[in-house]
Amino acid sequence: MLGNVQAWLEKRSPAQVITGYYLLAVLIAILLFSIPAVHKPGVEVSFIDTVFTAVSVVSDTGLTVFTISETYSAFGYFVIMLVLQFSGVGIMAMSTFFWMLLGRKIGLRERRLIMVDNNQFALSGLVKLVKDILKMILLTELIGALIFGVHFLKYYPTWQEAFLQGLFASVSATTNAGMDITGQSLTPFADDYFVQLITIMLIIFGAIGFPVLIEVKAFLFRKRLLLEHPFRFSLFAKLATFTYAILLVIGTILIFLFEYQHYFNGLPWHKSFFYAFFQAATTRSAGLTTMDITEFSLPTLLLMSIFMFIGGSPNSVGGGIRTTTFALNILFIYHFAKGNREIKVFNRELHQEDILKSLAITLLAIVMCSISVIAISISDNQFQLINIFLEVCSAFGTVGLSTGITPELSIFSKCILMVLMFIGRIGLTSFLFIIGGKQKKARFHYPKEKVITG
Repeated sequence: MLGNVQAWLEKRSPAQVITGYYLLAVLIAILLFSIPAVHKPGVEVSFIDTVFTAVSVVSDTGLTVFTISETYSAFGYFVIMLVLQFSGVGIMAMSTFFWMLLGRKIGLRERRLIMVDNNQFALSGLVKLVKDILKMILLTELIGALIFGVHFLKYYPTWQEAFLQGLFASVSATTNAGMDITGQSLTPFADDYFVQLITIMLIIFGAIGFPVLIEVKAFLFRKRLLLEHPFRFSLFAKLATFTYAILLVIGTILIFLFEYQHYFNGLPWHKSFFYAFFQAATTRSAGLTTMDITEFSLPTLLLMSIFMFIGGSPNSVGGGIRTTTFALNILFIYHFAKGNREIKVFNRELHQEDILKSLAITLLAIVMCSISVIAISISDNQFQLINIFLEVCSAFGTVGLSTGITPELSIFSKCILMVLMFIGRIGLTSFLFIIGGKQKKARFHYPKEKVITG
């Protein structure tokens, strides 16, 4: 039996195997969330809601059909955090960690799976990459939990509750899960700028991309590493960081302007700024909020939906089409309009294959989200289109923001959201290769001919 399974796996592409592992993770999460001890006494959760929660947690989304604090016990909180760790760091990264603990050799096939799961291009240095990612994530979450725990002592009656809230908040923010056990997201800390700043830092840490963080670490400790040549950041790190920063700044400014005479009317400028700044940061992939987003104006909800569609950076805990994909699309349009065949940025020239892949990912995402919006609109036509559009973008971007319609959706609509959350977590590149399998070179070519477009 095991031999047949092994033979079948050998014939699958790495992307298909990775998808299988994430499906297995969802199945395990369903079993864990079905344990009676994870729920509070007297609370019953339907099977479809258990499945929805499992997919949401495995995908680091945070969309829920009930309030976490009213449904799960303290044991349930730790189960959620455990699943968030596995999904946030990556299934293959965590598997590699346990393989190393057991003294198992990391073979070629395992390295290929790690490479696909972490969007890497080379097999060398993958085990070190996994170790660095794990160290940074766990250390960051620990520091965040300690900071929050100490600070929350003034909010909660016991130190146990304060540090439990702090640990969950740190894990949720770092993994960009958007879940909370306050029952009100971060609304209780709407006037606490310290909590908001720490949360924003943790969100950015999780969403900007692990390779970027590793390069920053190498840059800071370059003297200790005794590098012979001057340190140079990769094009990916520059592009991901620049795009993330630009979107954060633009998002803050636009939300501030859109809501200045609406939601922020009558508020002090500093409070309005922090509302806008926090929402611009969390909308990208985290899903936490310090306000009721149902009171936002239509332009802000549309902007938030677009930002969720873009998502975080590749090889991060974020979903969506990813920041570098968006950047490559913008660069392509700009250079195409100028009549340039080659696309240059940061003194480097982009591969045409990367441009084509970014366009394919964006087009597929637009089609997929559009079909999902139409399907949910037909199934649940009692909701406004903007609420459905935001829900779809939130699921695809693995964000977790919602105007509150998630619990009232039909089973059909919940299934659509689950598919979007799952695809958003594994990435559209892996999704494209699930059907296509291994890449194949063309055995022959036909004569080329131009087609009138535009």
